[in-house]
Amino acid sequence: MSLMYKNSMKAIGKFVPEKLQPLWNHPAGPQTIFFWAPAFKWGLVIAGLGDLQRPASKISISQSGALGLTGLIWTRYSLVIIPKNWNLFSVNLFVACTALYQVARAVKYQREQEAMQGTETKSQ
Repeated sequence: MSLMYKNSMKAIGKFVPEKLQPLWNHPAGPQTIFFWAPAFKWGLVIAGLGDLQRPASKISISQSGALGLTGLIWTRYSLVIIPKNWNLFSVNLFVACTALYQVARAVKYQREQEAMQGTETKSQ
């Protein structure tokens, strides 16, 4: 860590209320990348929630599946590292849930389309 960064954190730390000092000084707190990386990853969750309005026909099963699987892997990882990173756990759990929900929507849509095609074929 650079000297400038350390000095900046010390200066900011003086203004952090006493009640928030345990969070501020936590090994995965705001003074570390272990806090900020998951914090910015919430953008993926927000994007995933926005995609819930996307038509099921436009969902990529492979892309959503990969994102969901990655979310599950990192959710597990966040519980085995020391210190446990609950921010990392929660963001990856939400990433996995939104992505896997999209996979379920896309698979349901594809099955409905196949069933409709099967009905059309039988009626001809």
